[in-house]
Amino acid sequence: MKFLSSFVVNKPLNIATVAALFLVGYLVLRFSGVGEGKNATALLVPTIGWGLYAVWEWFVTTRSPDADIRVDLLIIWPVLLVLSIWFVFKALG
Repeated sequence: MKFLSSFVVNKPLNIATVAALFLVGYLVLRFSGVGEGKNATALLVPTIGWGLYAVWEWFVTTRSPDADIRVDLLIIWPVLLVLSIWFVFKALG
């Protein structure tokens, strides 16, 4: 948990990188021969989720950089975890 918090809290560019990786995964499945028969569009859901989280983290970082208690992460992180795992399986399965 500490690794995750050090990787994403107050670092919207790292979060945007994760969103970009999901986008690259979508593009690979969609436009290459690798993803024939796969549901590449499913990867757009975690791409959008991580992208919105990057925007949210940027907003929190610029508006309240000294926020010590981030209760919003108790909701955001489990939702992103479920979205990421569920839709990766859906895209590859």
